[in-house]
Amino acid sequence: MLTTGNQKMPRWERILRVLLCVIGLVLSVYALHVEISRERNPEYTAMCDIGESVSCSKVFTSRWGRGFGLVQFFVANDNPLNQPNSVLGIIFYTVQMCLGLSCSKKAALFLVFSSWVSVAGSIYLASILAFVLGDFCIVCVSTYIINLALLFTNLKRRTLIEGIKEKTR
Repeated sequence: MLTTGNQKMPRWERILRVLLCVIGLVLSVYALHVEISRERNPEYTAMCDIGESVSCSKVFTSRWGRGFGLVQFFVANDNPLNQPNSVLGIIFYTVQMCLGLSCSKKAALFLVFSSWVSVAGSIYLASILAFVLGDFCIVCVSTYIINLALLFTNLKRRTLIEGIKEKTR
């Protein structure tokens, strides 16, 4: 168990966080693999390409698959700042897992804030998926669910840490 002062963080929270982050990392690495494979070979078919309107590679290689489709308005397409969304996912899940090891109030606040940002990004990308691309991406929807679950986990952690900090005063 993680401890803060003489109090302990629940084991379920750490297990759930690691599980969610590992699944998110695997999905993000797979999405990056699909995008790179598709760029190298336009005929590449990913496991998640089930049909014409259920195609993750179509989504990953769309303009919204890099920098949320927004970064390109500020920098060139080949600029290092215009990364695939999957790279952002890899960074996000890694930070979530690493900061999850800390029981500090600042870490808990950052985890909640970054989760809110990820959920907002998920809502934005889900809207693009449904209303612009008219596609269903199993990998994308799975990451949206993971992001929402991480938000609830982080909100619970923040509440627990605040409660523990109050008891130790």
